[in-house]
Amino acid sequence: MSTNSPDPDPRTTPGLEPGGSVPPGETPPAEASTASGAGPYRPLKRGWSKGPLVIILAVAAVVALFFLVYGIVLAL
Repeated sequence: MSTNSPDPDPRTTPGLEPGGSVPPGETPPAEASTASGAGPYRPLKRGWSKGPLVIILAVAAVVALFFLVYGIVLAL
């Protein structure tokens, strides 16, 4: 009965030098992991942030006004 090993026999594997090392040029260089981004660059459209900025400022003004009125009511 013979078993099939998942590891190839290093004596018959092409591209290996004695001792198990790989000669220069046998394998391609590794892929870079510091890519600049995925896809083409698309500049942001102008004016898309005015709406959310107005809403945030309005909510902040309402909250500040609430605490101002609350402080005046407590002082009386």
